[in-house]
Amino acid sequence: MPVSLEANLNLPLETMRLPEHLELENPLWRFALIFWQDTLAQETCLALQTEGWSVTRILCAGWLALNGRAYTGIEDATVTEWRSRVTGSLRKIRMSVPKAQASYTALRSSLASLELESERIELALAWQTLTTPNPEQSNMHERDNLIRPNLAAAAPVSGMTADTRQLLSILGDILIAFPQGGTQP
Repeated sequence: MPVSLEANLNLPLETMRLPEHLELENPLWRFALIFWQDTLAQETCLALQTEGWSVTRILCAGWLALNGRAYTGIEDATVTEWRSRVTGSLRKIRMSVPKAQASYTALRSSLASLELESERIELALAWQTLTTPNPEQSNMHERDNLIRPNLAAAAPVSGMTADTRQLLSILGDILIAFPQGGTQP
């Protein structure tokens, strides 16, 4: 008996209600691109992702801290729904395709590109909710004091373990060393 795509992905296939216009090239995206160039930051975020953390939430928390703003961990429902229905589904599909078999390399690569574009849209959706006016510039002391609490606020419902605390400490150190400027809204 054939199983429907909907059943395989465990998703309703109705169209999501999304904003008509998104600012894909925004400061949060530019920060993510710069931050992701750091191999240790990349490895740490991916390790947290395997523990159930959202890299988008981590990036939002870090970006807000660098700009002197607290992250509450509260997300717009559209961001959460997009992550669950689109980004997460693409990731699951990509991860189900064998890595070590050359016959599937092109498919895995295409899926990875789609997943990256989905993450870019997810960050643009998050950016829309983070752009409340904040005319005050942050100083180095403020941002350093916000980094660790913001990262902790990005924790999934399941909370933190000793391993995730260590990973957050690594990310905190990377963010503290992050150059000031260039990530402003």
